[in-house]
Amino acid sequence: MPDASAPERKSILLRLDPAVHDALARWAADELRSTNAQIEFLLRRALGDAGRGGATGPLPKRGRPKTTRLVVDGAGLVVTAGCSDGAAFALKRGEK
Repeated sequence: MPDASAPERKSILLRLDPAVHDALARWAADELRSTNAQIEFLLRRALGDAGRGGATGPLPKRGRPKTTRLVVDGAGLVVTAGCSDGAAFALKRGEK
């Protein structure tokens, strides 16, 4: 569900040389980002380096929240919590 307080994202058509796109796509994959997120990351960094990124702020977090795994020693229990609102929670007996 999109965050209602987040500003609407702008869509643009960007024409790139196929070799440039391929290089960006490989770089993005190396850093576990989408090509679009890699382009935005690079543009934000370039804006900051040029002293023009004052209003851009930090890169917004996207995707699923990271899960937290806690292994309780001795009891062999594994606790996994996922959602930021605490909705996802699992408790199971782990392998020893």
